[in-house]
Amino acid sequence: MSRMLKSSGAVAIATLLSRILGFLRESVYAGFYGDTPVASAFILAFVIPNLVRRLLGEGALTAVFVPVFKQRERDEGLEATWRGAAAVISAVVIVCSVLTLAGILAATAIVEFHWFHLESRHELMLRLLRVMLPYSIFMCTAAVFVGMLNTQGRFFLPALGTVMMNVVMIGSVYWIAPRFGTHLEDQVYGLAVGVLLSGIAQAAFQLPALRQVGFRMSFRNPFRDPTVREVARRMLPATIGVAAYQFNVVVTQFIADHQAGYVVASYNYAVRLMELPQGVIGVSLATFLLTELSGLASDKKFVEFRRVLREGMLHLVFLNGLATVLLFVLAEPIIRLLFEHGRFTPVTTERSTFALECLIPGLVAFSLNNIVGRAFYALGDTSTPMRIGVFCLGLNVVLVWMLVTPFRQGGLGIANTISALANTGLLVYALRRKLPRFGFREMQSPVLRMAALSLIAGAFAWMTHRAWEQQLGHAGFWRQVGAVFVPSGLATVAYGALALAVKLPQAQEMRALVGRRLGRAR
Repeated sequence: MSRMLKSSGAVAIATLLSRILGFLRESVYAGFYGDTPVASAFILAFVIPNLVRRLLGEGALTAVFVPVFKQRERDEGLEATWRGAAAVISAVVIVCSVLTLAGILAATAIVEFHWFHLESRHELMLRLLRVMLPYSIFMCTAAVFVGMLNTQGRFFLPALGTVMMNVVMIGSVYWIAPRFGTHLEDQVYGLAVGVLLSGIAQAAFQLPALRQVGFRMSFRNPFRDPTVREVARRMLPATIGVAAYQFNVVVTQFIADHQAGYVVASYNYAVRLMELPQGVIGVSLATFLLTELSGLASDKKFVEFRRVLREGMLHLVFLNGLATVLLFVLAEPIIRLLFEHGRFTPVTTERSTFALECLIPGLVAFSLNNIVGRAFYALGDTSTPMRIGVFCLGLNVVLVWMLVTPFRQGGLGIANTISALANTGLLVYALRRKLPRFGFREMQSPVLRMAALSLIAGAFAWMTHRAWEQQLGHAGFWRQVGAVFVPSGLATVAYGALALAVKLPQAQEMRALVGRRLGRAR
């Protein structure tokens, strides 16, 4: 557990830096385009290259590549593994390039030959898409680089790649966008160029670390390589699941976009806020657990496999339970502090607050799905999470169609929360069948105690925030800072103290780890 907390903590620190810069980026974007139709056009255009990135990069490929990489390293040695990795990278570049070219040609044909009657924001979306599509080539390559480094025990520096991405995207608002004109509809092309440059920066950032572990870039014919064949064989069901998710995002976003021009943008700000605890806690633990569980599964150490996975899930619930209640209770002051300036008005704050309040109850479920899905991948089973994911995504589309008209951006949040909870329930049921002696009954008592402590912390944060508003209000920057950090800070201290008082092992382990770190520092 100490090693898990240490390794996932390294990823969490890097992810936290990235998320802080991500919030700064979103704050800059919010002031730049608010929740205007231009904002929705940019966000919708960005969905498509992210679709390719998720299909062939982060998610499916990384989750499949790491276990194959670890197995080949054990069987044939590191040099043979590097050759297989080079072939996988070559395959990714070829496939992504073909998809990118096809997408650019399709978007050009629709815009230039007027195949469809498009609203102005949809035409703008397609024009931005043509600029951003090559981003997916570099991001997919970077995802393979990160997976390779993770298998060699490198977690911190690879996770910092997204920091570089955010720096470039922030810079594009100030130094690239103004060069495209004075109107918002023209300047937004500068942001699209920034997206492309950010993908290049993230891939290039990984190269020095890869050289340190002995990897040298080279093109290898991927069509006859056994590593590519094994990755492709395992990746097919995982890709179907990820594809279903990403197509779900595209479909639901377009359904919502037809309700009003602001819905997609308002909901997007809520998603960005939820991604902070999900990335810092959920993704960090999942990144470590995939490598660790893959090694245990390869060595047939299933007792340790169950224990490590169980403890990882409990640590996630312990941390994200608190994050859930704080984000729900303090949704409005957080959004006001981070985003409300420029074209992001108080009305936009209200819209995004409603979306976050509907989305955030699914935070723990979203993060658990990431971890439990990694457990199936480590066991070589990619079909079970795929089938469950496809079913739940179909459920999500139906729910969005039913709820987006009466609740607008809130309908998107409610639908995603319900489908995430259903996904968690089905994954846990399938895991119990696959690992019958997993120990779910042992988890019930600590999970119930964590839930109770989270509710107490949430109530404490609500009362503290209400007192702050009555006495000081939120006029001015520093009062807005206090309205967020005073209630959340006091609630976090209370949560930790109560967790130690009831002797929750997760709190005790974290306190011991911090104590050891402070002792070494002294």
